[in-house]
Amino acid sequence: MRPSVQDLRRRGAAFRDLHQGAGAFVVPNPWDAGTARILAGLGFPALATTSAGLAVTLGRPDGANGLDRATVIANAREIVEATDLPVSADLESGFAATPEGVAETFAAAGGVGLVGGSIEDATGLADDPVRSLAESVDRVAAAVEAARALPFPFTVTARAENFLYGRPDLDDTIRRLQAYEEAGADVLYAPALPSAEAVRAVCSSVGKPVNVLAGSQQPALSVSELAACGVRRISIGSSFFRAALGGLVRAAHEVLDHGTFGFTADAPPYGDVNRWMTRVPGPGQ
Repeated sequence: MRPSVQDLRRRGAAFRDLHQGAGAFVVPNPWDAGTARILAGLGFPALATTSAGLAVTLGRPDGANGLDRATVIANAREIVEATDLPVSADLESGFAATPEGVAETFAAAGGVGLVGGSIEDATGLADDPVRSLAESVDRVAAAVEAARALPFPFTVTARAENFLYGRPDLDDTIRRLQAYEEAGADVLYAPALPSAEAVRAVCSSVGKPVNVLAGSQQPALSVSELAACGVRRISIGSSFFRAALGGLVRAAHEVLDHGTFGFTADAPPYGDVNRWMTRVPGPGQ
């Protein structure tokens, strides 16, 4: 059942407030209702969807424009309804060619109970992977306008995709994030920043909370180290999903290569799995 407006006001405010606290918080990325319940039960304060996890679950490779709006929104609805936690969604490039279409996507996101969503500046075109700054700003502004029209707080995250698409231009990335901040974005995000120095440069150049992808820096930075750089939110991205796939592949190789079943010793007990499916009340419940 879709949460009530009163509940969405609570969830939206809780998600917004997490970005204002001291230090940094981690938002994990479930790919379905079951993993949402597990992560909620383990104590995370909020959740975010993963386009990569959803794509592979559906037997598709991840990539820009690999999923459509209806599929992503339907998956987000299942995750929203699985727990009482705030949920933000990876809305990719807005699943639309125009700012008006982006606004429709964000309205649809709010319609299924999401209290946050991201808009990225990728095009999905191999020969021209990142949109112009002017076009990207218009699309961020459209997402913000749609979010503000919702009857509950909705956190808009604007993403600068340069580093994901082979354009390691930190100065341009910062210019883009500053422009997205000016357009009204609540959180700023440049996936795949390669170092602590790059993370610090981004955080010191903008006035809004910054999200960073866990594990993309070399060496990988801890929660406390990212917080010391100025980060407010840390997303796991597809890492939990890929870790789960890694466990499956290792177990399968053990059976195929050795004919043994030692992996069962590390598998969670059946009863624990069933208990994890119990709904966990969110903050204030």
